[in-house]
Amino acid sequence: MPPAPLVALDRVSLALGDRLLLDGVSIGVAAGERIGVVGRNGAGKTTLLDVLAGGVVPDSGRVTRSSGVPVSALSQRDRLDPNSSVLTAALGDRDTHEWAADPATREVVQTLLAGVGLDRTVDSLSGGERRRAALAAVLLHPGDVVLLDEPTNHLDVETVAWLAGHLTGRNRPRSLVVVTHDRWFLDAACSRTWEVHGGAVDSYDGGYAAYVLARAERDRQARVSEAKRRNLVRKELAWLRRGPPARTSKPQFRIDAATALIADEPPPRNRLALEQLAVTRLGKDVLDLEGVTIERGGRRLLRDVTWRVGPGDRLGLVGVNGAGKTTVLRALAGELIPAAGRVKRGKTVRVAHLQQDVEPLAPDLRVLAAAQQVGRVVRTAAGEQTVTSLLERFGFTGEQLQARVADLSGGERRRLQLLRLLLTEPNVLLLDEPTNDLDIDTLTVLEDYLDEWPGTIVLVTHDRYVLERVCDTVHGMLGDGTVRMLPGGVDEYLQRRSVAGDVTGVAIGPPAEPAVGTAAEPAASAADRREAGKAISRLDRQLAKVSARETALHDQLAVAGTAGAEHARMRELAAELDATVAERTMLEEQWLAAAEAAEAAEAAEAADG
Repeated sequence: MPPAPLVALDRVSLALGDRLLLDGVSIGVAAGERIGVVGRNGAGKTTLLDVLAGGVVPDSGRVTRSSGVPVSALSQRDRLDPNSSVLTAALGDRDTHEWAADPATREVVQTLLAGVGLDRTVDSLSGGERRRAALAAVLLHPGDVVLLDEPTNHLDVETVAWLAGHLTGRNRPRSLVVVTHDRWFLDAACSRTWEVHGGAVDSYDGGYAAYVLARAERDRQARVSEAKRRNLVRKELAWLRRGPPARTSKPQFRIDAATALIADEPPPRNRLALEQLAVTRLGKDVLDLEGVTIERGGRRLLRDVTWRVGPGDRLGLVGVNGAGKTTVLRALAGELIPAAGRVKRGKTVRVAHLQQDVEPLAPDLRVLAAAQQVGRVVRTAAGEQTVTSLLERFGFTGEQLQARVADLSGGERRRLQLLRLLLTEPNVLLLDEPTNDLDIDTLTVLEDYLDEWPGTIVLVTHDRYVLERVCDTVHGMLGDGTVRMLPGGVDEYLQRRSVAGDVTGVAIGPPAEPAVGTAAEPAASAADRREAGKAISRLDRQLAKVSARETALHDQLAVAGTAGAEHARMRELAAELDATVAERTMLEEQWLAAAEAAEAAEAAEAADG
């Protein structure tokens, strides 16, 4: 018999206004479980955490907690005393010599509060600093059940990786429930997934990858059931519509059954699809930093950097908070003049810069009017479309078209902001934390759109899943004033940071030790296999593009030779082909290395099993 849950919901229902968020939900958190909570914006994820924490009383049903089980929670709005010092807010009354002598406590402070003066008052902190202080307070005083609402917000890629290790290592909480849209983090930190949708909470074994597979199977079964139901509806309607003389002889139960089927017709889905907008063709030159030096706040972020962004490039830019990623995007967008050097832009380049802060719009402005400020008709791959139809494909349907900007959720405002940018028909996208406030369903649609977008992308994000999904190459800002290409992606960045140590004030602690009674090697093998698989997928995409470019260059050389092109043009094409072949060879070697790593990890897992 399974152990009793530490916290349990029994037929809990809760409505917020006219929205039913929880409808007869029965679910529990057992000791040792690490649960990730997913669902669309507004589905009730935060409400579910509030009910588990005891901060919200449900309309009906019961919430039970095992006797003496403390619950600690990180909400989206912290409860820190604004007049308290950071040290007191995070560590309470513990003396400095006491917490500094504890390696686990010291690691939390050095990682989350790096660069934050511990004697500063809470009300003097920025939003990101305050968020990290609140997270540190929870991790340093964990209950048996720890509830975290969007803990990766304001954390860079490196700190997200550290947090996942901390929550699964020796000092992990007894039980964990975390709401997050960071899919890499869900896979790394969680062993079970709850999906909140339509007032229900469905539970799946495993992290995000396992959840996606299980949900796909559930959706497949639902489609089969729906197809059968629709077929039955058609038959029953045809039967009922036969001539009036036969109507009196029809059994009442058949009429009742058909009526029930018609009444069960599901409402139209809120479709969200990003139409492929037309873009101006890019020339050979796009954006180049040439000998650029940038200084901000007395710090030199870039030192004599030359960095070229070419047509069709899909580049990810990583670095710790404060490394200067946003500043680099502003320089590329022409919004910041470097202290030295220049930013060169191609003649056909049309840049759209999605900034972190949601573009301020008049609060009483309606969604449709906000889009029509940019244009009323847009060119797409399928021809011209009205802005109204495009808004509907972005998920703004029916009454939402006339909703006030002030009434939109953070995710909806972010979606509207992205639409307004795309309506300008850019061919270069500079995306600064585009995943902020977007739920997972919206993120997957955005990724699908970017997969087929023909322009150039430079992406800054702490969301490792999006970074590896969208970008072909990753570049790193390691705090030494350079921008370096990282063929190994995020893994290489984390390795370089670990070797470099404290280059920007963030102390990198040792890897978390395995829990007592568990072996470290199997977990490592599983993680290695997963990372090798991601590397293979990324390299497959890169190889496909390089191979296509190589074929095109061969064709161009053949045409140029037949047409008697100038020798200089032939030499230029040949040099470009040689460079492409060399790039393909390098990628093939990396692919083979990743495949060997995947096989070794799989063999290690099999041996352990």
